[in-house]
Amino acid sequence: MRKILSYLIPALILFCVLALQYSFPSQIESFRAKVFDVFQMIKPRVYKETPVRIIDIDDESLEKIGQWPWPRTILGKLVSRLASGGATVIAFDGVFPEPDRTSPENMLPLWGEGATSELLRAQLALIPDHDKVFAEAISKAPVVLAFGLINEPLKKTPLLKAGFLEHGAAKDRAIDYIWPIFKGAVVNLPILEKAAKGNGCFNMGPEWDQIVRRVPAVFRLNDSLYPALALETLRVFQGASTYKITMAGATGETSFGEQTGLVDIKAGLLEVPTDANGRIWLYDTGYKKERFIPAWKILSDDKILIDLKEKVLFVGGSAMALKDMRPTPLNPRAAGVEVQAQIVEQMFLGDFLERPDWAAGLEFTYLTLLGILLILILPKAGAVRSAVIALAAIASAVGFSWYAFVHWHFLIDPVFPSFAVFWIYLASSFLNFLGTERERGEIRGAFGRYLSPALVEKLAKNPQQLKLGGEMRPMTFLFMDIRNFTGIAEKFTPEELTQFMNSFLTPMTDIILKHGGTIDKYMGDCIMAFWNAPFEDKQHALHACQAALVMQEYLRATPGFEEVRIGIGINTGNACVGNMGSEQRFDYTALGDEVNLASRIEGLSKQYGVTAIMGQNTVAVAPGFAALEIDLIRVKGKNKPVRIFALLGGEMLRENEDFKKLAAHHEKMIGAYREQRWNEAAEALDECLKVKISGITLDPLYWIYGSRIRTYQKTPPAPDWDGVTVAESK
Repeated sequence: MRKILSYLIPALILFCVLALQYSFPSQIESFRAKVFDVFQMIKPRVYKETPVRIIDIDDESLEKIGQWPWPRTILGKLVSRLASGGATVIAFDGVFPEPDRTSPENMLPLWGEGATSELLRAQLALIPDHDKVFAEAISKAPVVLAFGLINEPLKKTPLLKAGFLEHGAAKDRAIDYIWPIFKGAVVNLPILEKAAKGNGCFNMGPEWDQIVRRVPAVFRLNDSLYPALALETLRVFQGASTYKITMAGATGETSFGEQTGLVDIKAGLLEVPTDANGRIWLYDTGYKKERFIPAWKILSDDKILIDLKEKVLFVGGSAMALKDMRPTPLNPRAAGVEVQAQIVEQMFLGDFLERPDWAAGLEFTYLTLLGILLILILPKAGAVRSAVIALAAIASAVGFSWYAFVHWHFLIDPVFPSFAVFWIYLASSFLNFLGTERERGEIRGAFGRYLSPALVEKLAKNPQQLKLGGEMRPMTFLFMDIRNFTGIAEKFTPEELTQFMNSFLTPMTDIILKHGGTIDKYMGDCIMAFWNAPFEDKQHALHACQAALVMQEYLRATPGFEEVRIGIGINTGNACVGNMGSEQRFDYTALGDEVNLASRIEGLSKQYGVTAIMGQNTVAVAPGFAALEIDLIRVKGKNKPVRIFALLGGEMLRENEDFKKLAAHHEKMIGAYREQRWNEAAEALDECLKVKISGITLDPLYWIYGSRIRTYQKTPPAPDWDGVTVAESK
C-alpha cells in the first residue's frame, strides 16, 4: 500500500497542478509575467536607430510655451513645422474632445454682453477659429489622432479609417478574443477627426499590478474592432487601407485543432505578432534620451527640423503635470507616449517578444511528461539523487525558457513546471522520508531483538559509530545459564525446545533491558549482558545485581518455571567495549579479564550450590545487598586470587535479624577456616546450619566446607597453604 501511495499522491498533485493551470490561467499568467520581467531586466532590448521619435511636451516646454492644454493654434503650428521637416507620420498621444476654450468665439461669452463693443466683437469674429486652424494643419499633414475607450456607454463612436479582414478557421472570429469589451468612447472633435489620416485608441490596458507589459493592437467597442494608436500609425506610415488578422488554425498556422485566438495582425507589408487576445508584448529598452525632442525646440529652432525627414513622430508629454506616467518592466515612471513609441520601434525592427499560440500546449505536454517521469523516478531515488533530479528538472525548465527568450524571443513559462516539480519532489521526498522512518523503525525493531534497544537507538542516531574499535571503561558483566539444560532438552522435541527457550529467554531479556543492561549475546541457554555501555550508567553494579534478583523471583513466581534452576555470575571491572570482529561483520561486545572472570564465576555457582555469585569488585561498588563470602579462588591462568560472594537478596534481607545472625556465624566460620582453626570452623559451621531463612538454602555450600574441614582435621594442609581454592574449570 505504501508503495502505491508513493506513486499515487505525486500523481494526484500533478493532476491538481494541471487542473490549476487549466482552470486559473489569468492568475498563473501573473506569475509568468513577473519572471518575464526579470528576463527583460537581465537582458533588455537593445536600443537601435529607427525613424521613431517623440516630440516631448516636457516640463521645460510647458515653462517656455505655457501651461497645458496649449491653444490649438500652437498645435497647428507644431504640426505644420513637423510636416515641413518631412515627417512621414505625426501621431498625437492624446484626445481633443472639446473645442479650444481660447478660441475667440468661445471667449466672448465669458466677457459678457456689455463688456465689449460691437467693433471689437466684429474684429474678433474675423480671427479664425483655433480648432479650424488645427484641423487645416492636420488635413495637410499625415496626422494620426487618438481616442480613448471607456466602460460607460456614450453615443459617440470613433471614426474608423481602415477596415479589418480576418483569416482563420470557420466560425472563429477575432472579436470573440478581444477583451475587455468597452461600451463607450471619448473621441476627437468631428472637424479634427475627419481631417486626420488615421485614428487609433491610446488605451494601454495595464495588468493586475498596473505594469504595462502588453499593449493591445486592437480594441473592441461593443461589436466593432478598432486599431490601437501604434498600429494605426504603422498603417498610415505605409499608406495601407486595411488590416489583416490571422487566427490560429488558418493556413500555415499550427493550432493542433484548437481555436486559440489571434496570431498576428498585418498592417501593409509588416506583420505584428500578438498573443491570442491581440496584445503586443512590450520588449522594453528602458528610458533612452535619444528618443525625445523637446516640443519647444520644434517651435523655435529651424535647424532641428532637418532631422525630422521621414520620421514617425509621436507627440506626447513626459511632464509631471500631464500625469501620463506608466510603470513598465524596466521603468517605474515611463511616459505613456514612450510606450507607444517603443511598440512602433519593435514593428520597424521586427524585434518582438512572442508567446506563441502553441506555448500553452507545449508547457502542458512538458509538464505532464516531466511530472510522470519524476513520479516514476523519485520514489526509487535516494534523498540526494531526488534533490539533484528535482533541481535538474527545474534548471532545465528555467534554462530552456531563458534560451528561448535570448535566442528566439519566445516567452516560455518556467514558473509552472518548476512549481509542479517542486511540489512533486516535496511530496515524493516526504513519502520517502516516512518510508525511511518506517523502515528505520522496522530495522530498530528487528535489530532490537539482537541488540540492546539503547544500542540500536544510538547507532541509528550516530551511524558513524558502525566501525571497528572500542574503548576502555568500568563495566559490570552478568552471565546466566540454565542448570541441567541437557536433561531438560531431552524431554522436548526440537519445536518444543525452541518454544521453551523463547519463552524463557524473552522475560530474562526484558528484565535485563529494564534494568539498563545491554544483551551482548545468546549462547544456547546462556545470556551474556553488561552494564555501562553503550550509555553511561554510574550505578551499573547495582542494576546488574537487581536484575539477577528479579530473574530469580520471576522464575519462582511464574508457573512452568518453578523447577527451572539457573546460575548467575556477576563481576565488575575495566574492559574494552566496542565493535569487535572483521570488516565484513562485527559485534558490539566487551573483552577483558573481568569479563572472563564473570563467566568463570557463573560456572562456579553450580559447584557451590548457590544461584548467583558476584566478584569482590561488584561487592565493593554495590555494598547494599545481602551477600556472603563463599570462597577465595584462583582461576586458571591467574596468580592473584579473588573473593567471591553469594548474592542472596536485597537490602530488606540484609537488615533481617536472622540474616545478620547467619552472616556473623558465616564470617566466623570463614575466618577460622582461613586461619586453620578447624574445630572453631566446624562449630561455626554447625551454627550456620541451624539458622533457617525462608527461600534461602546454603546447605550445599556448607556441605563443601564441612567436607574440607573434616579432611583438613585428619590431614592438615601444607605449611604454605593460603586458603585459596583453585578453580580448574573454565
